[in-house]
Parts: sequence; structure tokens; C-alpha cells
Amino acid sequence: MSRKSNLPPVPPEQSLPSVPAPQAAPEPPARVHARHLRDLQGGTRLATDATLGLVALVEAMHARIASPPGLRGPASTSGITGLVYKTVRGVTRLAGGSVQALLAALTPLMAADPGQAPARERQAVLAALNGVLGDHLAATHNPLATPMTFQHQGKPLVLQPDALRAALPAATGRVLVLMHGLCMNHLQWQRDGHDHGAALAAAASYTPVYLHYNSGRPIHANGAELAGLMAQLLAAWPQAVTRVAMLCHSMGGLVARSALHQARSESQSWPAQVDDIVFLGTPHQGAPLERVGHGVDLLLGALPYAAPLARLGKLRSAGITDLRFGRLLDEPLSSRPRVVPLPVDSRCYAIAAVTGAEETDLKSRALGDGLVPLASALGLHRDNSRTLGFDPARTARFADMNHLQLLNRPEVAELLLHWLA
Repeated sequence: MSRKSNLPPVPPEQSLPSVPAPQAAPEPPARVHARHLRDLQGGTRLATDATLGLVALVEAMHARIASPPGLRGPASTSGITGLVYKTVRGVTRLAGGSVQALLAALTPLMAADPGQAPARERQAVLAALNGVLGDHLAATHNPLATPMTFQHQGKPLVLQPDALRAALPAATGRVLVLMHGLCMNHLQWQRDGHDHGAALAAAASYTPVYLHYNSGRPIHANGAELAGLMAQLLAAWPQAVTRVAMLCHSMGGLVARSALHQARSESQSWPAQVDDIVFLGTPHQGAPLERVGHGVDLLLGALPYAAPLARLGKLRSAGITDLRFGRLLDEPLSSRPRVVPLPVDSRCYAIAAVTGAEETDLKSRALGDGLVPLASALGLHRDNSRTLGFDPARTARFADMNHLQLLNRPEVAELLLHWLA
């Protein structure tokens, strides 16, 4: 399988520049202290509900995906990433323990005057917790539950005309909405010095806004909330909107499809404004990530690369459960999910990856991109009535690439520019 798409190469004049992602500005001290207090209160409440092994699951998944060359990879991470997981692991081990010990474990991430690195560590911790326990955090009104917001340069946007004009003084008529996946956050679009949003802003005059949401909530709930926020965003945009594109990684694509479907069923007008939707490794037909709780624990446990997923058999948020079949709507879990067609008003693109050198080799067939099978990312299904029907000219497959590398590999970046410029 070629690592290039079947589309023409990007012309030289559209070559993608190397653009670092914008960094978040420091928060005022008073706001930082107030936020930290809420975090500590939420951490205290979470201590009585936390489950041992939560962070081991997320870290093992991260480590295995980051080391794709062999089937047997490391079980833990190192460096800053390792510090994040080590800190949260310490918190979960204190479940039911003393508040003082819990606060001591949280101190490295909740310092009163954090720099950029600790701030990113804190966001990574909260994203992992929300991905696996987010429905519980939301239901118990825990301060650690992530509210859904649009972000720009690391700051939440107020969706009112004057506020958006002040926050986006260089806004263009091209709106790019980026949506992260499970257990991730808006800052993680920057990977290895590259950010698809910043690069498309420089090369194609888009103004990027980043959705930040609790990925452990049901997909249909996040979709319904996103539908309302999209209507507000486009209505308050400081320039005449000439083009709207949505760039979705993993679960973000399911949330986007759910939002578009629900908005259309309620006769909202904004879906007609969305010109392009690009799905990066989106599990349209579901992912093994959740199915481990439904009879294949032993199978995944036998595969070293997928073994960490078996732990989800005892711990699954509503968001993870919805991944079983790519469930987009509010339906009983016991029923087969309804087929939700691709949006008819938008050009829909799908990019899929496999970790093996060829699509047909054993590694690719067993693992896909490490989290999402190839057929699922392309919307294919053995039952033709459930196949989504992407235009083949608007799909691409890449070999020797894992789920997270879809966020930074140059061949993906060039293809995005070709499609969206």
C-alpha cells in the first residue's frame, strides 16, 4: 500500500510551511488560584470514586501506540508524559485515603504559578480522567468535568459578536473547527512541533478554533451541545463567513456527525454552511476499544499491542461504550444503532492508517492504526446497507502510521492542504 494518496501532488506554491502552534498566554494569578481550588476540590471528591488501574490503562495505550514497530512495546511512558501518568496513578492509589495525601500527589500539577509545561500536563491529566470517567464526573457535578468550549490560542472563546471580534482580531471568512478524540484535549493538536490548524491558517487563510470537550460523555450528548455552540459561533463570527471546514480526529468525527444530524433534524441552518469535513482515523463503524467488555477480552489480551484495552472490560465511560458500534444517537445500548448517513451538504473526506508496511499484512489486519480498524475509518461495513459511501477520490490510506501520527505526519498535512485550500 502506498503512503501517498491517489490524488495529484500538492503544487509547489502550496507547500506546507512549518508553523508552530500558538502557545496559551499565562492566566491572571487570581483566576489561576480559583481554578486550582476547584481542581483540588474535584480531586478530593474523585478520590472516593477512583478506580485503580485507570491511568495504567491510558498510559499503556499511549506507550503501545507510540511504539508501533514491534507487536510488543513498552508498558509505560517516560519524560513529561511519564510524569503525568505517574502523578495520576498516585492519585488513584489514594482512593479512599486521606485528603492530605491526595493533595500532596496533586501538588506538582496544581502549582500556584504554573508554566507552560505544567499547564499542558494538567490538561493531559484532566483529558484522560474525563475520557474514562467523564460521564461520572458530569453526573456528580465534579469540578474536574470538562465543559464544552471553543478555544483559540489556549483561551476559551465567548460566543458573542463583540467578544469574538476582540479575541479574533485577524479573523478571516474561513472558519476551521478542530475536534480532538477520546482522552485528549485541544492542546494536543500540537504534536512534535506541528499543528494542522496553525499550518492551514498560514497556508490557506483559515482561522482555527479548537473544540474542547468531555470525551467520556455520551456521543449524542456532546453532539447536541456542539450543535448549539456551532450555531452561536457562526452567527457571532466577526467576518462574513465564506467557508467552514471541520477537521476531526478519532471520536471527534463521531461527535461532529452526531451534531450535524441532530441539528438537521431540528431544522437548524448552520449545517448547510459546513463545506468540508475531514475525518482522521474516525471509528465510523466502531472500534475494538470498547468491544473488549463484550466477549473479546481474551483475544485482545493475547495480542501484546492491544492487551491494555482488555482493562476496559471493567471500566468504561458512556463515551467509550458508544464507540462499540460508533453509536451517534440517544438509543438503548441493547439495540443495534441506526445508520446515520454522511451529511449531504458537505464534502466528506476520510483518512485511514495502518501500522504495518502493507494494508494486507497481519499487523495491519489485526491492529489497523492501533486503535481503529482500516475499514471502520473508511466507513466500510460487511453489510452494504451500513456502509457510509465516501467518494473514493476523497479517501486516503497511509501505511506505517499509527493513530496519533495522523496529527503530525507531513504526508497527512500536505493532503489536508490539497483538500482544503
